[in-house]
Amino acid sequence: MKLKLKELVCVLFALPILVLGHGDIYLVTIEGDPVVSYSGGVEGFAATAADLAEELDITSESVTSYSLHLEKRHDELLDSLFEVGTYKKLYSYRHLINGFAVHMSAEQAEALSRAPGVKYVEKDMKVKKLTTHTPKFLGLPTEVWPTGGGFDRAGEDIVIGFVDSGIYPKHPSFSTHHTEPYGPLPRYRGKCELDVNTNRDFCNGKIIGAQHFAKAAIAAGAFNPAVEFASPLDGDGHGTHTAAIAAGNNGIPVKLHGHEFGKASGMAPRARIAVYKVLYRLFGGFVSDVVAAIEQAVRDGVDILNLSVGPNSPSTNTKTTFLNPFDAALLSAVKAGVFVAQAAGNGGPFPKTLVSFSPWIASVAAAVDDRRYRNHITLGNGKILPGLGLSPSTPSNRSFNLVAASDVLLDSSVMKYSPLDCQRPELLNKKMVEGKILLCGYSFNFVSGTASIKRASETARSLGAAGFVVAVENTYPGTKFDPAPLNTPGILITDASKSKELIDYYSSATKRDWAGRATSFKAVASIADGLAPILHKSAPQVALFSSRGPDVKDFSFQDADVLKPDILAPGSLIWAAWTPNGTDEANYLGEGFAMVSGTSMAAPHIAGIAALIKQKHPRWSPSAIKSALMTTSTTLDKAGRPLQAQQYSGSETLTLVPATPFDYGSGAVDPKAALDPGLIFDASYEDYIRFLCSVPDVDPNEIHNITSSSCNTTHGRPSDLNIPSITVSHLKGTQTTKRIVTNVADTETYIITTRMSPEIALEASPPAMTVTSGASREISVSLTVRSVTGSYSFGEILMKGNRGHKVRIPVVAMGYNN
Repeated sequence: MKLKLKELVCVLFALPILVLGHGDIYLVTIEGDPVVSYSGGVEGFAATAADLAEELDITSESVTSYSLHLEKRHDELLDSLFEVGTYKKLYSYRHLINGFAVHMSAEQAEALSRAPGVKYVEKDMKVKKLTTHTPKFLGLPTEVWPTGGGFDRAGEDIVIGFVDSGIYPKHPSFSTHHTEPYGPLPRYRGKCELDVNTNRDFCNGKIIGAQHFAKAAIAAGAFNPAVEFASPLDGDGHGTHTAAIAAGNNGIPVKLHGHEFGKASGMAPRARIAVYKVLYRLFGGFVSDVVAAIEQAVRDGVDILNLSVGPNSPSTNTKTTFLNPFDAALLSAVKAGVFVAQAAGNGGPFPKTLVSFSPWIASVAAAVDDRRYRNHITLGNGKILPGLGLSPSTPSNRSFNLVAASDVLLDSSVMKYSPLDCQRPELLNKKMVEGKILLCGYSFNFVSGTASIKRASETARSLGAAGFVVAVENTYPGTKFDPAPLNTPGILITDASKSKELIDYYSSATKRDWAGRATSFKAVASIADGLAPILHKSAPQVALFSSRGPDVKDFSFQDADVLKPDILAPGSLIWAAWTPNGTDEANYLGEGFAMVSGTSMAAPHIAGIAALIKQKHPRWSPSAIKSALMTTSTTLDKAGRPLQAQQYSGSETLTLVPATPFDYGSGAVDPKAALDPGLIFDASYEDYIRFLCSVPDVDPNEIHNITSSSCNTTHGRPSDLNIPSITVSHLKGTQTTKRIVTNVADTETYIITTRMSPEIALEASPPAMTVTSGASREISVSLTVRSVTGSYSFGEILMKGNRGHKVRIPVVAMGYNN
């Protein structure tokens, strides 16, 4: 019942270290290319730079020698500056960035920043976390899996890495008992840690790698071994859930409280799972550990990375949001051929709340799909009040007397325990509750996580109640109402006006003595059966909590010329595997499945679908896969109407408004179309560096310090990057940009049309073109200000091929006077 940012969000953090004295953890980069971009020049060490079309062979002599050379340089630098024992190096980063993580004092960090060869020193940041129906909703069983040999081949031998809270390996979603055996996959070089309690391997062929990263957490004194698992075991639930959404087995029955809610499946049921645990129960995690996990995943040979990682706000240490060790590591991962899906953030519905900024990452927004759970309670006065509750109906659909928790307290002194939210049955009079429907209040405890609907249900059950109602009279910041599966008839009334009707009816029908004590309960009600979902055609919709654009380019929240989010995928009320000891959702403590909402649930949908594309097109670059997903997405719902976004009205009640690209990016994912996009917009590592160099006011030295790449030219604009969207945040007069399309299908002739709101004139040329198979063609796009409104204008470029392909790119611009 509380809104949690399931993505990793970063805040500055510093704790005293008991062993080395007071200090912090710092991320440091030094001169010299990392393995992925080293093209030679150091005597005795051959080039190791990885091309997108090649595997990064970490076992080769050249890579091994050069990576050891870098680590030796890290150690020599530290040893030359500081006395042994006054610092502790935690990680050497050699493959994606050249640097290290070190625990030391602030004075040492200042001295290190001035040392020759040191380019960047940043204090580490503490971080936190940011299905049964969605495969069918997305058309996978009938339209996608058959083309790859069926669900038992969907994603075959594609490795998805999960940088998250670990995994519960015994879950049937990851079992190999009823599947074809998984053979060896020599190109994946990751390892499997042993469970420290059972001494058993975490891996089984389906789970192909399992490692945990906690050196920074331990050095900071945040890791409590009595509570946290020093292994890849998921103590939270989040990592198990995301892994199952992307790659869980097909047809796993979702059973809770004796009721089956359907059968679960991942997007790519046959894909392999590689676990990189960086999140822990009590404190979240640290960026140093996250960067180490990303580097290890790329070294191991994952094809796809699914991330719940993102800064809480733009870095104050760099002049642009796209430059920091984390985003630089992901840029190098993309250079090495790894597709990255990242949750966009849960800061919606407000603008500029994204936590995923960079154009080389697929930033995923969350949609509400067509499955909704609704329930209602019928009062004795004939009124029917809607609410949420995945519960059975009251026995035989009969009505029962209502009794409020406030009227059945055993002792008025227990008010200090907040008994009105029905979390502690020992505080209520069982004789007065038995056989009645218990009326509970909704306190801030539900938002903070110390109260849950599940616990209210257990209270009602232990007191012998016929059912229970939780009535929301006031909403709190961070409130998110999700239905929870129950074995007791129950309902949550989320509309405060409906709660008032319920309370008014109860008050009028309850007799009281001179002291206000209830003497008889005459109000009656019945709770309907809420176990069956209702399917809506007004789907998908952008979920209320999903973070919105515009993207920002710096700490002052100046708009960036990059469209974010990139794409929309299901992320609301997603059923998937859970770990029984998972503490992340109070309503699912002890359960094997959970229905959870967040952009963290949307990202693995895209990661799994990307695995299906990678399986069909193994030589495609990450940017090609991202392009295929974006250009084939849809801006229409299942009923053929324009997408809508959940938003707050003036009274903070939920309403629907027309959605824009700042809500959904290019649109809602269409997996079938993405497998055969016709044309793609490709971008190389060098293109991304040129993009960074074109960002206004960027410091070229900063780019070199963090990416080890130089700006050879200052020409161009950020909007020139060859991605399948065009964003101009500050358009004056006329601006022209170009896009290059590559045909990945048979030769086809495309008609090019444009559509734009009237404040901006949008033109694309040529109006038609034939692109032969494998060839590339250039498109020229010009935008001209017609009138200045002070707000963004939205449009699109649509390319229709004579063989049936449709390629669409969104266009976003804000006009200014010259």
